Amino acid sequence: MPERARRVFRILTLNQISPLGLKLFAANRYVVGSDIQDPDAILVRSHNMLQMDIPSTVTAIARAGAGTNNVPVKDMNLRGVPVFNAPGANANAVKELVLAGLLIASRNLIPAIRFTDSLEGDDATLHKLAENGKKQFSGIELPGHTLGIIGLGAVGRLVADAAIRLGMKVVGYDPNITVDAAWSLSSEVKRAESIPDLLRVSDFITLHVPLLDTTRRLIDNEVVRNMKAGTILLNFSRNGIVDEDAVLAGIGSGNIKYYVCDFPSQKFQHHEAVITLPHLGASTLEAEENCAVMVVKQLIDYLENGGITNTVNFPNLTMERESPYRLAVANSNVPNMVGQISTSMAKAGLNIHNMGNKSRGEMAYTLVDVDSLVPQKTIDEISAIKGVLMVRYLPVLAG
Repeated sequence: MPERARRVFRILTLNQISPLGLKLFAANRYVVGSDIQDPDAILVRSHNMLQMDIPSTVTAIARAGAGTNNVPVKDMNLRGVPVFNAPGANANAVKELVLAGLLIASRNLIPAIRFTDSLEGDDATLHKLAENGKKQFSGIELPGHTLGIIGLGAVGRLVADAAIRLGMKVVGYDPNITVDAAWSLSSEVKRAESIPDLLRVSDFITLHVPLLDTTRRLIDNEVVRNMKAGTILLNFSRNGIVDEDAVLAGIGSGNIKYYVCDFPSQKFQHHEAVITLPHLGASTLEAEENCAVMVVKQLIDYLENGGITNTVNFPNLTMERESPYRLAVANSNVPNMVGQISTSMAKAGLNIHNMGNKSRGEMAYTLVDVDSLVPQKTIDEISAIKGVLMVRYLPVLAG
């Protein structure tokens, strides 16, 4: 294969990104930094991009994590810009935090710690006070109790496996579970036909769904009213999935014993039945490295070859190079788009060596390898087709 064109790509970082990921960028092909002007792509973790004036030069955004609520995905759709993420790269870190939440709540550890910290006196006095007061913090053991998991993606499946190993019964609900996810799920996980079915049997409930219009305030007053008395609710997914007022009402009624979450909120501050953490789900060295490595590899393949893997708005499409000359076309998912692209190439006397096309919702994406150099006039003509959002020419040069 000929040597790749010596174009230098400019990558803007909006947060600190793990060096393990950044070192994958070849120094002779990439300039990476937090002060890059006119970037080709943006790397981000938690920075809020929703009000950001994103430069017109940007052809891709890569989020070093799973959720993309801090990225204006709909606006990027209009520009034909894929938004990459790293699903599953931080799954183990989140799983471990969920397990910590289960144990913290089941053993009443937070109030116990506060109690012990409030004691004063010499060792004999502290021992006596601790012994006299410890009964109020008596908890429960996990084996034999039922964990309900709403959402059986990468994190949900890991939590299910870990809970089973701890001796818990597990019931799961996910109407959108993929075939691959279903195959990898333990046979010991019982399937709930609906959320009410799951609520009826669950002593603990943990949430692992993305924040979408369909999942916003998924845990509302009706759901809380149908929980078993003393349920422990855990949310290490997204804050908006839970109606905070409904949770407070559930605590008041006794349906919820503890609410454990990763998202501080003014309504929950200093509440004895709420345990909030400062968004620690993916805050491990390993998770940060895994996420950075995954999205950087995806970004490199996209910038150099047009390949798309793991975006929240585009179809997955990768294609081995069979020619030095490649076009990548992002467009609205409308009829006859591939035909119009092919016609423009035929008019220019270009022979299509290989082509791939896939769609996802309102977006479609096409990779085309041709046998000769693509004239700028043809690129402009394809760019002018109604519905075409972005055209990228990705040639390689003979060495």
